[in-house]
Amino acid sequence: MKMRRLDHIVLYVNDIEASRRFYHEVFDMPIIENQSSETVVTLRCGHQLIRLRQANSNTGLVVAKADAGTADFCMVARDSMDDIIRHFKSYEVPVVKGPLKKQGSEGEMESIYVNDPDQNLVEVAVYQDK
Repeated sequence: MKMRRLDHIVLYVNDIEASRRFYHEVFDMPIIENQSSETVVTLRCGHQLIRLRQANSNTGLVVAKADAGTADFCMVARDSMDDIIRHFKSYEVPVVKGPLKKQGSEGEMESIYVNDPDQNLVEVAVYQDK
């Protein structure tokens, strides 16, 4: 079996509305209404999806331990790192660390880190030659 790509990730959150606003407004991710409910919000991130699921919801298929704030993931942006930092400042989202030079799946990249409302660690990267 050969994997092609990730389709979606699920983040367990304490406050679905705060997380929806954060990812929709700060990251400009469109909400997919027909895949969302009171306990799940689905957002488009490029060709992939991010699903926000209420941490204390037992509806549907869920992981054994659905704790909020335990994720650490990276998203790739098209903007310059300076523009990304300015954008986070305009939303009063503090940069936890960075910019740092790193190696990603496609080569050298520059990354910064922020926390979402549940303290998930969100890495935002820009590839140097992409």
